[in-house]
Amino acid sequence: MDIQALKSGLIVSCQPVKGGAMDNAVMVVGFALAAIDGGAAGLRVESADYVAAVRKATPRPIIGLIKRDLDDSSVRITPWLEDVEALAAAGADIIAYDATQRPRPVATRVLVDAIHARGRLAMADCSIIADAEQALAEGADIVGSTLAGYTGSVEPTEPDFALIGAMRRLTPYVVAEGNIRTPKQASQALVAGASMVVVGSAITRPEHVTGWFRAALDETVAKAGARWP
Repeated sequence: MDIQALKSGLIVSCQPVKGGAMDNAVMVVGFALAAIDGGAAGLRVESADYVAAVRKATPRPIIGLIKRDLDDSSVRITPWLEDVEALAAAGADIIAYDATQRPRPVATRVLVDAIHARGRLAMADCSIIADAEQALAEGADIVGSTLAGYTGSVEPTEPDFALIGAMRRLTPYVVAEGNIRTPKQASQALVAGASMVVVGSAITRPEHVTGWFRAALDETVAKAGARWP
């Protein structure tokens, strides 16, 4: 596919909460089609089964990935060669993989080569600028801020605009992803240097969005204390 088709575009990540009420193919396809109706240029979908279901419903570009919880590695995103094969067979146009420099079952260069061998584009999900530098040297087509802050002990709550800007100095093909929860933050990501913006939880995970609102109300009540009516 031509990456230019996603330039300045919104990519909606249709990844339901694992085991949640929306975790089935019908809901994932519904989210994907609704996102397209709203103007999404592309979709990010987890699991070969869900990629295949969405591919049957739309020709729009799909970034595919598979998440695994491994006993011997903290790498979760498309760690195995068979994951690449499954995603390509399911119809993903772009295959995302964890590009962090952590112990892993398959070297990142091998994953990139496998993705290209199947005629797909490789998206490197990065945590720091060194990840992006290595990924590009190994042939990755796109780099993303997906894992910024997620390799530590405390999960981040804000987008890493600095990393996005640093990656843009390396390549024009930069995906802003991770904790983008408002239209303003999405716009800021473009200004910072992103060529594409992925939004997930804020659009397709009502459990998370509900929790944000619930937490805000609880905080207000707690601050008011005895003054609350």
